[in-house]
Amino acid sequence: VIFTWYLSCQINGDEVRNVWQNPAYTELLNSAERGLYRMSSVVSHLGTPLSVGPAADDPLLVSLTVFWPMLEKLFKSKHIKNGSLSSAACRLLSQVIESTGHHFSAMLPTVLDCLSSNFLLFQNHECYIRTGKGSHPSSDIPPGQADLPGFSCTAIEVFGGREDYGALFISIFDRFTHAASIVALNSSYICDQEPDLVEAYVTFTSIFVRECPKMVLAASGSLLEASLQKAAICCTAMHRGAALAAMSYMSCLLEVSLVSFLESMTNISEGTFSSVAVQVISNDGEGLVSNLVYALLGTSAMSRVHKCAVILQQLAAICYLSERSPWAAVLCWQSLHGWLHSAVFLHF
Repeated sequence: VIFTWYLSCQINGDEVRNVWQNPAYTELLNSAERGLYRMSSVVSHLGTPLSVGPAADDPLLVSLTVFWPMLEKLFKSKHIKNGSLSSAACRLLSQVIESTGHHFSAMLPTVLDCLSSNFLLFQNHECYIRTGKGSHPSSDIPPGQADLPGFSCTAIEVFGGREDYGALFISIFDRFTHAASIVALNSSYICDQEPDLVEAYVTFTSIFVRECPKMVLAASGSLLEASLQKAAICCTAMHRGAALAAMSYMSCLLEVSLVSFLESMTNISEGTFSSVAVQVISNDGEGLVSNLVYALLGTSAMSRVHKCAVILQQLAAICYLSERSPWAAVLCWQSLHGWLHSAVFLHF
């Protein structure tokens, strides 16, 4: 902690004398990055995520409470525009929340607001959504943590099941979805230029859909519709990882919708997640099917065949069930038939 305090004082942008022209600046950033990775390693070995004691007795949380003002200064400094430093700091916070579990609740809103705000400032840093492997030597990354999820993803995995955090997570979902960099993902070409951003966003949305209660999902209808439209575009990318990640999110949303349908077939009333899912699928269905067909005509098509088949099966099941529900006028078997006909007519 003393080492990191020293570094935070050195790189506090408003207090350093002309640091940008200092020949030791790069070395200082690298030292700060290594320090953050090593702190992550320490946290990973001290973690007690299943602790049932009071939060006040959690030594990691007590340490973070003291350390957070310094880390917050780092996030608000001009130096955080360095992608590697951002990634190291986000990785540390992800490790802390994994290790402290529900004890982290008191700090969650503040930290989430800070990181999502930073994403709006530095939208080429996908680490604010999902931490990737980064560019730092693997020797400084905690063992087994090379693919640690980003803080936002980890936060939803830990706290997503709590309805009292629903409004907070919806606001973060909204902030990410309407960020200029995400909005700009409107063609396969642009998705190919930003595959890490695509994977980060659809990973976040998948975790949101999988972990949050149905009540929270029902209140996120417009965001789910926008994210499904975005995923349908991203699945046409030539970049295999980005395309498959987008398809995984599409399948995840359809699976959760299908399960909800099966659980509430006799009572799909206005405002429930099932009714919201019907509206989302009805509005996005034609574009979704068209892009799936287009994806099968592109490169690396064989790797996408299975996921496309699963998604079409899920769509067929939902349309079939909807036809036997009060929502038949909105979504039915004929809907899928029309989407497929339009897709074939457009692409062949």
